[in-house]
Amino acid sequence: MGIFGRKNDTTETTAAAPAAPAAVNPDLAALTGEYTIDPAHSTLGFVARHAMVTNVKGKFLDFSGTLHLDGGDPAASTASLDVKTDSIDTGSADRDGHLKSSDFFKTEEFPTMTFRSAKAEALGGDDYRITGDLTILGVTKPLTIDLEFNGAAKDPFGNERVGFEGKAEILRSEWGLTWNAALETGGVLVSDKIKLNFDISAIKNA
Repeated sequence: MGIFGRKNDTTETTAAAPAAPAAVNPDLAALTGEYTIDPAHSTLGFVARHAMVTNVKGKFLDFSGTLHLDGGDPAASTASLDVKTDSIDTGSADRDGHLKSSDFFKTEEFPTMTFRSAKAEALGGDDYRITGDLTILGVTKPLTIDLEFNGAAKDPFGNERVGFEGKAEILRSEWGLTWNAALETGGVLVSDKIKLNFDISAIKNA
């Protein structure tokens, strides 16, 4: 079951008999509303190539966000996310300290990075695409996130939840994250391409 309704693009119309609007699936319509992302059950992660030979995974521990879901019109759905850069966690205190420094995130000067959606699309089935603006180090660039809708459920505490998994790729240099070191064997220490992954649980507002 998809979260967004889809218009029927195959219906033929004539000037004398325009097509009626597509009916909204009541199950989808019931999911329409405002949601708050639940950080305790969500993950904002990333993967970087290290020394050209292995992947280092990390995540941000402190973030907040909201969703507006529209069960009948994907273009009316929106997403907003704020992430505390100082909450970066790669499992190594030394590496995390370097990432927080002026070589990378400059967390004292730029404590927050943000994402604000501008466009939402239904791709078919449970697949969707969100395009918006990602701001890091005061630099704003477009970001497209491919999402899979994992479903909706009411938890034991009565919360109505929806879940999404998402992925995207960026070149960190486009946001001013340019620090690197050359390897004696060729190549660089940290890849420019970063893979982003999202596992989101959001609770419908009362």
